[in-house]
Amino acid sequence: MSGLFNINKPSGLTSHDVVARVRRLTKQRRVGHAGTLDPMATGVLLVCVGQATRLVEYLTPGWKTYRAVVRFGITTDTLDAEGKIITQQDASALTESQLRAILPRFVGELNQIPPIFSALKKDGRPLYKYARAGQQVEIAPRRVTISSLTWLDWQPPDLTLEVVCSAGTYIRSLARDLGEAVPPTGGDEEWLGAHLAALTRVASGSWSLSESVTLDQLQNDPDWQKYLYPINKMLAHLPHVILDESATIDVQHGRQIQLDPSRIDHLEDDDNLVCAYTSPDDFLAILTLADATKNLWQPKKVIQ
Repeated sequence: MSGLFNINKPSGLTSHDVVARVRRLTKQRRVGHAGTLDPMATGVLLVCVGQATRLVEYLTPGWKTYRAVVRFGITTDTLDAEGKIITQQDASALTESQLRAILPRFVGELNQIPPIFSALKKDGRPLYKYARAGQQVEIAPRRVTISSLTWLDWQPPDLTLEVVCSAGTYIRSLARDLGEAVPPTGGDEEWLGAHLAALTRVASGSWSLSESVTLDQLQNDPDWQKYLYPINKMLAHLPHVILDESATIDVQHGRQIQLDPSRIDHLEDDDNLVCAYTSPDDFLAILTLADATKNLWQPKKVIQ
């Protein structure tokens, strides 16, 4: 059994909790997820099963889309609603025009400092371990891209936004940065502050929330296998080719093969990865371009 589940993760479970439930349901040892969601967050979590776990890195690398609720006036140590409150101010004077004025600053390519309560590592140790030990560490900013911030709703002190961003963007950090861009309404603080009150991932690349399945649906449906997308669907965004028996044997033995570019479906000039199949539904391997002048391709991940 190999493939992918597009799961609508409920709030309160970690991504690893979801993996554990899928492992029990499928009775498969190899189960893994792509794109971690915090326990508070809901929405699209892609969970791979069987041989598909070896192909997680080749899933659609496209934009992530989130629906985020940013609550102004309160900051927390985790940058979200599950953390300990650090500061609290009256946000009643905050206006829609003030917020609309700052949003353009956060669209485009920018440096973002990740939350200290995260699994990112510094000197081989996850940042959250430093945080739990009360240790201060310097966190290097990361380059991320926010393609768009769409205003959805303003119910003071909560601003709801749709965020389209690159992989690796922390919406908790965005909430913090928005709060630090708003001047205080009084008191001694340098800014009003904000935290992430709710988060839903509505799309991960081409995988959408509208096509997802809940854990309850998956676990309570005797025919749950119907929710498992096959590998060819997982990798549909990559060029692909069907190999003959001779080329299949070469790939299975790790040997380079020569491919006429005209035989490779959806191949673009800058593509250096190809999915090889033995039939339209039987995935064989990921091939990488070894020599463009000779059209030679090297097996990289062989499944069969």
